[in-house]
Amino acid sequence: MLWRARTSLPDRPGALAQIAASCGAAGVNILGLQIFPGIESVTDELVLRSPEGWDEARVAALLEGAGGLAVVVLRCTEAALTDQPTRYVQAARTILAMPASFPEVVARLFDAEADPVPGRATTVPEQDLMEMTVGDVQVQVRRTAPFTATEHARGASLAELVSDVLSRARESAAMAPSPSRRVGGGATPEYVAEGDSVSALIDGIPVGLAVVQPEEPAGEAAGVRAVTLRVDPAWQRRGIGTRLLVDAARLATTLGAAEIVLTTRSDNQAVLPMVMAAGLRGRIRMAADTLVVRVPVRDLKPLAV
Repeated sequence: MLWRARTSLPDRPGALAQIAASCGAAGVNILGLQIFPGIESVTDELVLRSPEGWDEARVAALLEGAGGLAVVVLRCTEAALTDQPTRYVQAARTILAMPASFPEVVARLFDAEADPVPGRATTVPEQDLMEMTVGDVQVQVRRTAPFTATEHARGASLAELVSDVLSRARESAAMAPSPSRRVGGGATPEYVAEGDSVSALIDGIPVGLAVVQPEEPAGEAAGVRAVTLRVDPAWQRRGIGTRLLVDAARLATTLGAAEIVLTTRSDNQAVLPMVMAAGLRGRIRMAADTLVVRVPVRDLKPLAV
């Protein structure tokens, strides 16, 4: 049985040796070790193989008995044994090839876990948050084990890489010849707001729709409106989704919302560029296979309906 364990140790000689000795005496093999230096303590991440029948509590008790503090233990697979520098190089290559995949890649890189579902009883410990800024967009990932200062620095560097790549892509697009701003077929979309929705029409035919959903009952969701947005596949990547998002955000302001929320699959690579192109200061958070975008709208100009 394989476990990924994190523990803080006092920064003094012999602290790690005590952990190793206790693991050896218990028949637990240390297969991998990553060290994150600190000022007064050191965070060690270990990949352990235990005898059959062990659980998280028993592994944690073993490390705590050897002097470990703030111990977090999670079951893992052999993928945890991948060389760490190799993982970061692979992540950087993926981000360079597909900058929009950054939220998904960074969540996987840092072993981020799903947020607990609001209102549902759970035994999951309080989770730590790491924020990375790409343009005006904050990308958030969470997990049980606290993020170290080293990991925060690595995340910030990767976010800077994404910002640079997306910025260069926008510059290249701006320099490309563009005789007109009309999209495929010589048609220019018309955007019509009515009630709680905004439609994109080509020659009177809907090709995109954004709907501002009713506000949830008073409570944590007060002032928050969910937005659903879709664009016909034949008309995607032409700026229609970005315009619909902006108009939906302004429409939500008109309807009295303080914030909008979009929920989609974690592998939806159109979301990050769309939010950035819209110029909205959103927050993107990973939660298991779901990507959640939250955008404050109270300062936006209302949309006339």
